[in-house]
Amino acid sequence: MPAGTEIERKFLVAAMPDLAAARATPIRQGYVTRPEDSIEVRLRQKGEAYLVTIKSGEGMVRGEHETAIPRAAFDALWPAVSGTITKTRWTGQLPDGHVYEIDIFDAPHAPLVVVEVEFPSEAAAHAFVPPDWFGREVSGEKAYSNKVLAFGG
Repeated sequence: MPAGTEIERKFLVAAMPDLAAARATPIRQGYVTRPEDSIEVRLRQKGEAYLVTIKSGEGMVRGEHETAIPRAAFDALWPAVSGTITKTRWTGQLPDGHVYEIDIFDAPHAPLVVVEVEFPSEAAAHAFVPPDWFGREVSGEKAYSNKVLAFGG
């Protein structure tokens, strides 16, 4: 996968899997850009990590550049965000070796639960057979993008 490229598929969760071996991380994120902008600029607090991310494109393959920033920089930039979301991300491994990330959204988006899997190539993404607990695929559906959800979608 070229540097700065994210290849992922996103699904609704039909039935919660056993999360005993998964790791939970609280996430708070906000957007500096608006949903209609062609580039997405996001601030994210992921546990004790603070990040700024720039994304471009839409669908399964997108441009993505993420950089860790000091908490002081995050705190200084946070007032510039408008749309925000909070969620808990559960990260685990599927029997086939793929890593999954289940996002359980807080209000006002609860009870929304989605699962994402990232891939090293488009071929690997297309070859992926989701397990039974994955529900309907929503990759590329704007209504399920974090950016749209953050702005009340």
